[in-house]
Amino acid sequence: MTVDSVKINNFRNITDLTLSADEGVNVIYGENAQGKTNILESIWLFTGCKSFRGAKDAEFLKFGEDFAKINLKFKDNSREKQSEIIFSEKKKNVSLNGISLRSSAELIGSFYAVIFSPVHLSLIKDGPGARRKFLDTALCQLKPKYAEYLASYKKVLMHRNALLKDLYMSTQLYDVLDSFDDQLARYASAVIVERLKYIDILSEYSMNIYSGISENKENISVFYSKSKEIDKNSSPKDIYIQELEKIKEARKEDVIYKTTSVGPHRDDIEILINNVSARSFGSQGQQRSCALALKLGESEIIKKVTGETPVALLDDVMSELDEKRQDYVLNHITDRQVFLTCCDPSQVLRLCGGKSFEIKDGEII
Repeated sequence: MTVDSVKINNFRNITDLTLSADEGVNVIYGENAQGKTNILESIWLFTGCKSFRGAKDAEFLKFGEDFAKINLKFKDNSREKQSEIIFSEKKKNVSLNGISLRSSAELIGSFYAVIFSPVHLSLIKDGPGARRKFLDTALCQLKPKYAEYLASYKKVLMHRNALLKDLYMSTQLYDVLDSFDDQLARYASAVIVERLKYIDILSEYSMNIYSGISENKENISVFYSKSKEIDKNSSPKDIYIQELEKIKEARKEDVIYKTTSVGPHRDDIEILINNVSARSFGSQGQQRSCALALKLGESEIIKKVTGETPVALLDDVMSELDEKRQDYVLNHITDRQVFLTCCDPSQVLRLCGGKSFEIKDGEII
């Protein structure tokens, strides 16, 4: 999969920019706060996933403008495609090959990319929320159904938490709570089933990649926190029953604290180096190697599952890595299109061919 060009209008600090990409490496360089990451973000949005910066749609509009527009021309294994997203203050219009879509989520499965930024380097030492976000983003891009399950789970969770705060008003509300418990368990089981499958594959790829980074001196294992409680042969129905039991068991505590204490929103990914917790005992270098292994593993899974090689978006990540890890990353992505941002282009002089673009005040100069 490759990007032919991206055209950007009134998006963050970019007024009007067109970037015609090389099929290999594209180095986007310039000082800080010039718009380099904005270009990668605009490309990423065509995966159908939310911004990796956690931004809301209204934040994409350039100050003083009433719309923002991004247009992507790209190729997959079968044909050329074109997609456009137009943001305004109140709505968003999305199209693929001239056909209007109901939402950007319908773009999932049309364009694949993997984003790697300095934030991901702290994936291991950060809290469980960062690792859940990594897992959910990877799965949402691969499986539109997962995005639906997760959205439904979060919606029921929000309603259940609101109900827990109102229970003191009427005992009749406990009947409603029973209904929410059942719905929550059903969506939770759907989310857990997909997470377990994904982690099982990710563990294998990450283990091989980490061995390469550590020159076979260390090995890692990746586990989903639920895997300790759930038998590998459990059916979705079995998991639903288990989750419902846990929700029921935690009800007394949930009523006291007015929040849901169990479920996928509290789960985590556990990473071990030689059977020891990477988060608790790993050095900064080891933790960064683990993060690299997870992100590169994510890329390999997309390639295996879809048959498409995802575009690699590296946002100022090379400056945070030592030379050995830089070399490993660059050697690992030679078979795909790369967009790489940096302040100092001399950092990537080892890259052969491709194009370079200097960005200043949201323009290519």
